[in-house]
Amino acid sequence: MRFTDAPTQVALENRAVKVRDFIWFVVRDRDTGEDVEAGYWSDVGTVDMQVIDPRTQLVQTRQFEGAGSLISIGPIPLVSNLSVQSVSVELSQVSDANALIRTYDARQGRVEIFRGLFELESLVQIAPAYNRFSGFIDDPEIVTPVENEDGKIELNCVSHTQELNRFNPATRSDVYQRLRDPNDSFRRHAATVGTWEIKWGTAS
Repeated sequence: MRFTDAPTQVALENRAVKVRDFIWFVVRDRDTGEDVEAGYWSDVGTVDMQVIDPRTQLVQTRQFEGAGSLISIGPIPLVSNLSVQSVSVELSQVSDANALIRTYDARQGRVEIFRGLFELESLVQIAPAYNRFSGFIDDPEIVTPVENEDGKIELNCVSHTQELNRFNPATRSDVYQRLRDPNDSFRRHAATVGTWEIKWGTAS
């Protein structure tokens, strides 16, 4: 269940709101490995908007670029379980979003999707945009068009719950144990202990 503040609740009840979507990316510089952040929203112009950080739950002011950079966001499943959720995002190929995906390493980059509500007449932001999805860019694809067709950037984004499906590559072996500490011999007999025969009493 999502709780709303009083001004937002009143605006929703009076149907006096405009809805806009915001998306925030954190990708990596291929040369330095440092994070590069960029935001886009479903309207025109470059704006500074307040959002609720899904990691800290604190209000932050972030800059989002418009002018058609964000084409569409697919349906976002609203579930209360640990299943991995997937969301498709389309960005314009003739915008800064194109340079972001081509220039930087976007695979497994962070993605956060927000929804902001604005007053119908004044277009003033009613409250900080709330988070609807938080996860990773699983499979970025740049679609190059043929003549008379539109190009786009397709991103398949998956939720953080995919981390629950990852496997630990570590093995219970003497070699792997000594990678952590060359003097750690805890698993020196791991490969042969299963074949040991323990004799009891006087029987040979």
